[in-house]
Amino acid sequence: MRICLVSETWSPDINGVANTLHQLSRELLARDVALQLIRPEPYAPGRRKGRTPGMQAELKVRGIPLPGYRDVRAGMPATRRLLQLWQKQRPDVVYLATQGPLGWSARRAARRLSIPVVAGWHTNFDHYCRDYGVPWLAPVLLGALRRFHNGCTATLVPTHRQAEALAERGFLNLNVMGRGVDGERFSPIHRDAELRRAWGSDDHVPVALHVGRLASEKNLDLLQETFHTMRLARPDMGLVIVGDGPARRSLEKALPEAHFTGFLPEHELARHYASADLFIFPSLSETWGNVVSEAMASGLAVLAYDHAAAAELIDDGINGVVIAPHDGKRFCEAAAALCQQPARYARLGRAARQRALSCHWPAIADTFLSLLEQARETTHAPTRSCTI
Repeated sequence: MRICLVSETWSPDINGVANTLHQLSRELLARDVALQLIRPEPYAPGRRKGRTPGMQAELKVRGIPLPGYRDVRAGMPATRRLLQLWQKQRPDVVYLATQGPLGWSARRAARRLSIPVVAGWHTNFDHYCRDYGVPWLAPVLLGALRRFHNGCTATLVPTHRQAEALAERGFLNLNVMGRGVDGERFSPIHRDAELRRAWGSDDHVPVALHVGRLASEKNLDLLQETFHTMRLARPDMGLVIVGDGPARRSLEKALPEAHFTGFLPEHELARHYASADLFIFPSLSETWGNVVSEAMASGLAVLAYDHAAAAELIDDGINGVVIAPHDGKRFCEAAAALCQQPARYARLGRAARQRALSCHWPAIADTFLSLLEQARETTHAPTRSCTI
């Protein structure tokens, strides 16, 4: 099959969309699938020039930075250039990973050429509207997204719960495609006693870890409250926060005892996961949350809301702890209790790894290919009566 991937973000960007596309493309190339890539020009001037390895064709369009996400660039419309490319090198299916101006123009060009279009649901945009103080914009944005996705042959969402929620809001042709995790890269074998000593911890002092972008949509007020509660219960415990973002400075002031690392390269990230004991993740903005499965594969006991990846992967009390969404008081209480129970969090971490190892990227890629093949076979394109 010949597949064209259209995305505003790509490796080495650090986010869930870029990570998912990187893993999928690696699996697809191993299967000799012909890939095209459409994306904005990278922001950083030092990034590699020329075609992305493995791509049979690549088109880079002009991009503008997203507010608060300077490294992620929204691609500008490029309908004419896409028509020219696809008339010469026609893909069997176009996969739209993002719904920015580039995604809309790619959908338009594919419709004109009767190429099936499958879209991914990677971001809860309406949730971001509430986090950034414009809740009135959420229903408007949701309506635009519904028109975008219902004008595609199919939409792939990461969880069954997300599919049910979108279906209730009028989204059509939904299919579930989960996410995988690399169980060799993220593994307890990378645990490093020297790193723990740098955090002021030994084998008898627990370390709580958080990984993610440090921005308001990640529910950082609850993270801060949870860490304070854990330190009251266990004053010697270590706190480590991996990631960066606009809220880092204020969080550093609120948690002076925590170790802040900024973003880390993948091998260092794996070492940090494996060297912690507990993973604390209070965010409700994710559609999946790769960090949850990475922490589980690394052998950590995860405390998260019953949402996204945690809802799919964690059986409460068996391989982690999940709390009903928005119950911040219960979240803090569960964290304080867990950090005082080393035998319990060790048992949960062992079970968490076994559950995470069942999430194989090759199997996810097989599902992806099957769904795209189904889209190719069942329809060539949405009808022209669909709203653009």
